[in-house]
Amino acid sequence: MKPIGGGAWTPGQADATRSGRGWLVPDWPAPAHVRACVTTRSMPGASLSPFDTFNLGAHCGDDPGAVAKNRAALVPALALPSAPRWLRQVHGTDVAVFGGAAFDDAEDSHAETVSADAALARSANVVLCVLTADCLPLLLAADDGSEIAVIHAGWRGLAAGVIERCIVRMRTPRDRLLVWLGPAIGPKSYEVGEEVRAAFVAHESNAVSAFTATRPGHWHCDLYTLARQRLHACEVRRIFGGDHDTLVDPRFYSYRRDGETGRFASLIWIE
Repeated sequence: MKPIGGGAWTPGQADATRSGRGWLVPDWPAPAHVRACVTTRSMPGASLSPFDTFNLGAHCGDDPGAVAKNRAALVPALALPSAPRWLRQVHGTDVAVFGGAAFDDAEDSHAETVSADAALARSANVVLCVLTADCLPLLLAADDGSEIAVIHAGWRGLAAGVIERCIVRMRTPRDRLLVWLGPAIGPKSYEVGEEVRAAFVAHESNAVSAFTATRPGHWHCDLYTLARQRLHACEVRRIFGGDHDTLVDPRFYSYRRDGETGRFASLIWIE
């Protein structure tokens, strides 16, 4: 089954959106049988403005029928081996572990049956997924492709330790983990209040380097730096990505930019 736009999909190819295919492929040294991609709003879909066109978020105000159509279209568009395991994301630290069991019916393939902000799998053909529109998505993989994970890290989950909770649940030694930081709001676009800065600095004093003062009581916040700090503290060093800004890049949904908007997906699976 060919993806939208035709042609072969090279797993290691960086930024496939440049060739007009409508999605982004992480540029990281994951093994060939670990597949990953990030959808964009430019993929053909059923959602109307302000969610146009390929919104995959079921809880952001879009027509549920349009979201269901987009989720169904995602499988053939990316030649996925199964429907993604959709999470009910709550900005927490719970980690879901998925086996290789198939869905009972088509309706189950769209259901968000698990409340979690991270997921991991060790079986082939299990598609992990998180939805974001400024929060930071992280993809993780063992360097031999035996285990994968995905994390949704808004500032609350990041501060509360969702990265650490996920890594602890993984069996892969830390020096064999690969991590890709997906599209999130950039350090020059994300202004936060003192309570956000205080939450991180209370955990680690070095977090001050991720904040730049803007106006009294407000700071620019670098989610990418904060995530790298947390990963380094877990002795994870093989980190890639972290060079997008969803607020200024029109390919991605951005809640901070648009308010009422959709969600894009970051996906990973073992082929």
